[in-house]
Amino acid sequence: MARSLVAVVAVAFGLLLSPASYAAGIPLQQPSWAELGPQQREILLPLSAEWDRLEPWRRKKWLGIVERYPAMGVEEQARIQRRMKDWIALAPEERKAVREKYKNIQKASPEFKETLKQKWQEYKELPDEEKEKLKVEALKAKAAPKPGSAAAHPLVTAKPATAIIPPPAAPTSTPVAGPEGSGSLTLPLTTPPAPTQPQ
Repeated sequence: MARSLVAVVAVAFGLLLSPASYAAGIPLQQPSWAELGPQQREILLPLSAEWDRLEPWRRKKWLGIVERYPAMGVEEQARIQRRMKDWIALAPEERKAVREKYKNIQKASPEFKETLKQKWQEYKELPDEEKEKLKVEALKAKAAPKPGSAAAHPLVTAKPATAIIPPPAAPTSTPVAGPEGSGSLTLPLTTPPAPTQPQ
């Protein structure tokens, strides 16, 4: 009886000290900013002010990106740099909202994700002037939220699709020739509403 009790205790103690349980229970320490190599610091420069305050798992994620960085194309590298700069510019509340938005999109139906992808593709194909116009409109909407809205920030909404899907590229109205001698008429164009995600 005593031998079996000792064996059980030894096995339990061994499991507690196993590398798998150790790694799962205690986060591995990641290097501080001062401990990074010159190339790592150059790539991660936008994160320099906050690097030492990042959680170890976030540092590990960024270090993984740094390892892949040299093999990336120029456009991909520029995109990574932009994302770091954009992320650092966000307030903590905005970062939290973006994370929640991302989680909601990950849980969305495949149809919703496909619609979102199509809308994003349409937005990317817009001329720069139209994109700038949409940005200005978004900033105005952000500055003056509607009474009773979910939040003042456009990323915080009740439904994930509303803040992410860019407005349609089509104009809101189009001139149409009217009866002879009457000039032209302006008819509104309507676009189908974006699909809503079931709750």
